[in-house]
Amino acid sequence: MAPTKITVNHNGSLRIEGDFEIVDPEGKAFGLAGRTIIGLCRCGHSANKPFCDGSHKACSFADTVVARELPPAQPKT
Repeated sequence: MAPTKITVNHNGSLRIEGDFEIVDPEGKAFGLAGRTIIGLCRCGHSANKPFCDGSHKACSFADTVVARELPPAQPKT
């Protein structure tokens, strides 16, 4: 299986493809029915969170994405 790739879409979802698992806060895995590509909601309006249902279009979610370097991680104290 291909390594996991996450694409942050302009004005839309996070597209995840490859070999991945999605778990809830207790560590229980979501049943993905064999899917190797899914979309996760970024707008907060999906009725099927954490998965995207296209609600970003109806709520006019807008966020243009440009890749950038993050600052170095701060040491945990």
